[in-house]
Amino acid sequence: MSRSPEPARDAKPTPQANADTRRQPAPAGAPRPPPHEAGLLRQIWLVIQKDAVLEWRSRARVNATIFFAIMTLLLFSFAVGPHQSLLQRNAPGFLWLAIFLSSTMSLGESMRLESENDAMDGLRLLPVDPLAIFLAKAIVNMLFLIGLSVLMVPLALALYDAQLALGPGQLFIIIALGAAAISAPGTLYAALSSQARARDVLLPLLLFPILVPGLLSAVKATSLIFDGDPMQQLGSWRTLLVAFNVTYWFVCSLLFGRVIEE
Repeated sequence: MSRSPEPARDAKPTPQANADTRRQPAPAGAPRPPPHEAGLLRQIWLVIQKDAVLEWRSRARVNATIFFAIMTLLLFSFAVGPHQSLLQRNAPGFLWLAIFLSSTMSLGESMRLESENDAMDGLRLLPVDPLAIFLAKAIVNMLFLIGLSVLMVPLALALYDAQLALGPGQLFIIIALGAAAISAPGTLYAALSSQARARDVLLPLLLFPILVPGLLSAVKATSLIFDGDPMQQLGSWRTLLVAFNVTYWFVCSLLFGRVIEE
């Protein structure tokens, strides 16, 4: 007797068919995965959020730095004495000296928690791009210095009886550029000196020679804003300060990864 043919069972897909299915192009409207730049930006934002949360919880750096900046401005006023014309003439230099001296304290404190709690090693193991760590730290330090400078300007104007001849907008631009010029190399050298025993002494010694050109440009531009600019020199000093910023940020971003690896 001949058997009747059995009904054909459903054929299972072969691995080759699955591979062909996976290789099919995505529809035109399907979202694409984010590029590498988006990942870097997200890493920068996450590190900024971490530092902001730590600052908000402790606020030790904020309080200490503001108190130190106010005391520095007062000490300059007491050192010069009752010579009002001398105070007015040197007000831009006193202001930027106070900003620089206060920045050394805040920059060192920004890296102290990372070195003491081995948080930098944790960021590297996640992994987080060293460029993202540098840019996030430098941006946080820059924003902190801008806020500190905005608080110091009215006090300096009141103590030294100075006036703004060109308005607060021009002064804010110079303050932002000066804060950026301090924060980029300051973040690099703070990471470099964080492992040293005398890091509080070592950081200003390493930082000041690098910042001399940028500080001189900021002081000169600020003096033109205070006293007036009849010769239209402010634009040249501002351009020079921008050039220093580009150099500082580019070179420090290249060196930061090597610094935290050693």
